[in-house]
Amino acid sequence: MDFITWAISPWGRTVPEHIAWGLIWVAVIFGLFFMVAHAVYVKVVVPRKAAHISAAEAAGVPERVPRHSLTARLFHWIMAISMFTLLITAFLPKVGVQFNWVLYHWIAGLVFTVSIIFHIVHSSFVLDFWSIWPDKTDIRDAKSRVLRFFSKPAPPPRRFAKYPLENKLYHGVIVLAGVAVICTGLFMLKRIQTPIFTRNPYLFSDMTWGLMYVLHGLAGVSLIGLIMMHVYMGIRPEKLPITKSMVFGWMSRDFYLEEHDPERWAVKGQVTSQGKRGLAASDAD
Repeated sequence: MDFITWAISPWGRTVPEHIAWGLIWVAVIFGLFFMVAHAVYVKVVVPRKAAHISAAEAAGVPERVPRHSLTARLFHWIMAISMFTLLITAFLPKVGVQFNWVLYHWIAGLVFTVSIIFHIVHSSFVLDFWSIWPDKTDIRDAKSRVLRFFSKPAPPPRRFAKYPLENKLYHGVIVLAGVAVICTGLFMLKRIQTPIFTRNPYLFSDMTWGLMYVLHGLAGVSLIGLIMMHVYMGIRPEKLPITKSMVFGWMSRDFYLEEHDPERWAVKGQVTSQGKRGLAASDAD
């Protein structure tokens, strides 16, 4: 199977045209495989164990632990709606569902772009920017988990900070895919007539346009698998409190103490063993 479709330019050159649309099904199969493999892994390999919570850790933790501010939640759902609109308008016509998709696609693309720009600014100057990026503790705990999985001696890993390492790695991958879609998509607006840009299909050479369409398509189909993974994790029973926090803004004290390390993610008013009073738990989206 050729992953790229090719065309002949007016000058007789063979240039890339787009991705092969069979890759849509590759992304779907990958997403389904991840769901099955993860479900088996959680059920058979690493059954869930309740964490031991001391009275000292529970002291000062509110019954409802704030996790996401209203602004962060609005961004998430606006971005999510625009993302689903992009995927639906991009790929349904490729599997036989025909409709006038171009208008909806580029409008959703602009909404997605603006939401991401807002998120970058908001997370950089209002939220805790570094909370979503891996740190030394994440790497050390990941190594311990791998060693313990293979029955090797290793110290027990700590509970998570606000975001587990898996979330942080997922965030990094989807950032790469999202940036690729946005950058190529903005240039591709020059290929169609919109109220925003004057159409100029001769801005780049046929080869450059072709490579841009290929990158846009590859990023797009990768988002299919990534979104399937995200939705699956969001509806798993043990993850529902996190999903609900993206709706209501808070999670229960019991879930917070079972999943998260108060020393790594201190909530408002809580005094850690190091004597540092916690800031608002919703300081990072």
